[in-house]
Amino acid sequence: MGFVKVIKNKAYFKRYQVKFRRRQEVKTDYYARKCLVIQDKNKYNTPKYRIFRVSNRDIICQIVYARIEGDMIVCAAYAHELPKYGVKVGLTSYAAQPKFPSMGKWINTW
Repeated sequence: MGFVKVIKNKAYFKRYQVKFRRRQEVKTDYYARKCLVIQDKNKYNTPKYRIFRVSNRDIICQIVYARIEGDMIVCAAYAHELPKYGVKVGLTSYAAQPKFPSMGKWINTW
């Protein structure tokens, strides 16, 4: 099979669909955002409220719910705030992850 030259003519541009604006600006990875925000299928019609993000320098725990107009952040907690409350462990590791004593388990939402 030989080389086929791609011809971008009127028919090509008529059917061309542009990417979302935030995708063009490389600000939003919609696949990763969907994984963070969308609830499991077996929990039908219930919003997902917690988001847990780990970066190299910080750990962020947020209570967020998604709306068409945009995500609404109810509250947020950051690992760099922990020394203010007397925590002396590392702030970017497993020790800085939020733990709720009543549940007795770590929160993982990724």
